[in-house]
Amino acid sequence: MKAHDGMYIGGAWRPAAGTDTIAVVNPADEQVIAHVPAGTAEDVDAAVRAARAAFPGWAATPPAERAARIGALRDVLAARKDEIAATVTAELGSPLPLSQMVHASVPVLVAGSYAELAATYAFEERHGNSTVFLEPLGVVGAITPWNYPLHQIVAKVAPALAAGCTVVLKPAEDTPLTAQLFAEATEEAGLPAGVFNLVTGLGPVAGQALAEHEDVDLVSFTGSTAVGRQIGATAGGAVKRVALELGGKSANVILPSADLAKAVNVGIANVMSNSGQTCSAWTRMLVDAERYEEAVALAAKAVAKYVPGERVGPVVNAKQQARVRGYIEKGIEEGARVVAGGPEAPLATGYYVSPTVFADVTPEMTIAQEEIFGPVVSILKYEDEADALRIANGTVYGLAGAVWAADDEEAVAFARRMDTGQVDINGGRFNPLAPFGGYKQSGVGRELGAHGLAEYLQTKSLQF
Repeated sequence: MKAHDGMYIGGAWRPAAGTDTIAVVNPADEQVIAHVPAGTAEDVDAAVRAARAAFPGWAATPPAERAARIGALRDVLAARKDEIAATVTAELGSPLPLSQMVHASVPVLVAGSYAELAATYAFEERHGNSTVFLEPLGVVGAITPWNYPLHQIVAKVAPALAAGCTVVLKPAEDTPLTAQLFAEATEEAGLPAGVFNLVTGLGPVAGQALAEHEDVDLVSFTGSTAVGRQIGATAGGAVKRVALELGGKSANVILPSADLAKAVNVGIANVMSNSGQTCSAWTRMLVDAERYEEAVALAAKAVAKYVPGERVGPVVNAKQQARVRGYIEKGIEEGARVVAGGPEAPLATGYYVSPTVFADVTPEMTIAQEEIFGPVVSILKYEDEADALRIANGTVYGLAGAVWAADDEEAVAFARRMDTGQVDINGGRFNPLAPFGGYKQSGVGRELGAHGLAEYLQTKSLQF
């Protein structure tokens, strides 16, 4: 795969400050496909200084012009969708059809939504004898994960650009090639030098340097709750704004009136997509006692269609493979019943995990409480709606979820009582304008749509 051997800073590719590199490994065959530079605090400082120098000019650029540049970026990403999909497949292991339909396509939708929003957003409002201005916050440090490498970049960078902020991106070390393609796209789209900057590197080095940098005004991080706590503490010490999109343990609540077969099949598909490496995946399936065993049988049948190496790709690396298999072993140890899959690796080569379904899972079990981030579904039994709600809300997370019922009104009534940031009703479709983010330890702030744009703005009022 093509890889740059430098950092994208101030509108140009420039040599890294150090000589260390990061090997990029294809998780499907465990082969090294590229090397990228391992950024240092010196690289981060250069990128932040470039972003700070570019900020006054970009912040003063009329919103319509910013919208035009984001629109051009959308067009470049759309034109390079095939290259993007192939790159994501190579460094993440995602099956090519999924890379084409999701990894390369959804970011185009999101970028387009911000091109439109930047042109129409009310950055100035009159309230009584006050004029309220919504102004760009400043320099944004964006730290993105590997599971949706381009989507997570666009979900942070596009609203920041729409707001008038400048950005330094530190992508996940497992998927830096997609980030380099994005940097190329910003250049092709005509973004002014320094408005977007890229530093590849390790989280404890480059990521920490970015989060700690005194000239970064906001840190937007997506990743684990544990790392999010550290970033929050660092930012809090500097009275710096943070946006944190963290872990999840989302409940898929199937009410007694629901179409059971449809709810189970869609629920299994939701978790198996991207090999279970989705923070909002519905990993806890809640079914009423009367139909519980029927649901278990349906789930076992449904998951059999997800063959490793065909419809399900590997997890991202050997560490993640060992982690997910460890959770499966923990589930067995704590008394859950395996009805599909198990801890054994399904293929000799590649970081594959067997798609696994557990029955007889109780709410206090580890696999029902902790985020596994792999193709593992736990099916829990509830006695009545109150019990279902108790189980659904009974984790430290609150990122997403689903509710199924005979009609939307019944499902909405239940969803309104769930402690979670986003709920799909009877299979509701993805909406790039809907705010995404969590309650409790699933994060702080929102991404996507107008709420995502608001994260990058600060408020000033003039009274006259």
